[in-house]
Amino acid sequence: MGIYLNPGNKGFRESIQSAIYVDKTELIDKLNAVLDTRQKYVCISRPRRFGKSMAADMLAAYYDRETDSRKLFEKYKIAKSSSYKNHLNQYDVIKVNMQEFLSASSDVNAMLLMLQKRLVQELKNKYPEFVSSNYLVFDMQDIYAHTQHPFVILIDEWDCLFREYENDHEAQKQYLDFLRAWLKDKEYVALAYMTGILLVKKYGTHSALNMFTEYSMTNPREMAEYFGFTEGEVKELCEEYGRSFEEMSAWYDGYELTAVENGRLKTYSMYNPKSVVDAMISGMFDNYWNQTETYDALKIYIRMNYDGLKDDVIRMLAGDRVLVNTGTFSNDMTTFQGKDDVLTLLIHLGYLSYHWQEKTVSIPNKEVAQEYVNAIGTMGWKEVMDSIEKSRKLLEAMWNMDGDTVAQGIDRAHQEISILKYNDENTLSCTINLAFYFAREYYTIIRELPAGKGFADICLIPRKIYADKPAAVIELKWNKSVEGAISQIKEKRYVDALKDYQGNLLLVAVNYDKNTKRHSCEIEKLEISKSKE
Repeated sequence: MGIYLNPGNKGFRESIQSAIYVDKTELIDKLNAVLDTRQKYVCISRPRRFGKSMAADMLAAYYDRETDSRKLFEKYKIAKSSSYKNHLNQYDVIKVNMQEFLSASSDVNAMLLMLQKRLVQELKNKYPEFVSSNYLVFDMQDIYAHTQHPFVILIDEWDCLFREYENDHEAQKQYLDFLRAWLKDKEYVALAYMTGILLVKKYGTHSALNMFTEYSMTNPREMAEYFGFTEGEVKELCEEYGRSFEEMSAWYDGYELTAVENGRLKTYSMYNPKSVVDAMISGMFDNYWNQTETYDALKIYIRMNYDGLKDDVIRMLAGDRVLVNTGTFSNDMTTFQGKDDVLTLLIHLGYLSYHWQEKTVSIPNKEVAQEYVNAIGTMGWKEVMDSIEKSRKLLEAMWNMDGDTVAQGIDRAHQEISILKYNDENTLSCTINLAFYFAREYYTIIRELPAGKGFADICLIPRKIYADKPAAVIELKWNKSVEGAISQIKEKRYVDALKDYQGNLLLVAVNYDKNTKRHSCEIEKLEISKSKE
């Protein structure tokens, strides 16, 4: 057993002995299916804290031929697979974390020399009779020629050089050339499995690593459910730990990953696993994102002066989804042709959720939204921050049924974010949502909620732990009247959407007069029981 060659199963053992372990072992079955095929090159890109390193530890424990991992896997899902025994502990495994070598090196040359030296030394220790060249590729070829034991190669943080040497294109190219020489078209490779945040970098019209099949946040396919926690897994944990699934969803849900199963599209609602684990164990719903990332990283990208980028960020803060073209992204952190490339990078970093069928993006959840607010608060977007900071008082005015104050607050929000085109009920809805930003503290906010004989424009539904707050149905009108909006709520029975809610209900009508350029607001209170009659 070595450090990099056949490292054993300790990492996986620690995972399953932890307070919370969610079974992702069926990933192994997916990889067993591509062993020693043309599809044996697999690259998984996910944001930080999505379980990539844990998965690499699991694969090392399963494939490593110098350890016996039967007892570790026997109670997990993979043990029921027909491929399980065929490949269990049958391969020489090389497992490296590229960040370790990069951090210990002064440049890419030193990094690659150190990596090869350490790996060759371990190969020599195990196969002294076959290792003689001190060149990694030749030594692995010689070992395979004599033993016929292929290698499973696991590379974690494969893209760290692109993140730390983001402007050094020669270093990047040298690194990619090394990986290609080591992995591509080599008989000794049974499986090459890489994980990172970024997709494989392309140079010109080709990629040095074009043999890899990539499974990313924008196209996860059959790997969708194995990185992050699914909604079903989070529900089970909430039942076990007595936590509110509704709160867990508000704080940490929001990543949509789409796959095809049995010929049909299936969209997984994925949760950030580290945040879920921290909240589950502590019982505190909080922002755990900043334990591994800072808002400075986000600020670098959203302050870029690309046409329409600021508008899109504001719309997403207000709960909108915005269209994005992910096809122009260059798979690095410096080459941007426009706002679409910035938005695509933010998908891969976990700051945005990608909705594959619509080709849109949104801010996934409350935890990540707080990072945007933290970033914007130090960027000079004063008009946006003013609107967010005043949203608490606006919400209190609604609770107090003070329509005039609500209208004045919406006027102010409109003036403060006047960069948005303001010409229809859709844009009015965006302004209202930003003006009521603080409502997310207490409510699930649903736009265009099917109700009665139509769609309620905006519904504020209190989460269970805030059941003392009134629900609200908000109807928006453009150059009409608030009286007509209140009547429409009643006539079309929009309150039917809240038939399961017990408590006070506010009917809120907001109209914008395009001549006076002012908003008006009327609020009525309705006992929810009356809506059932």
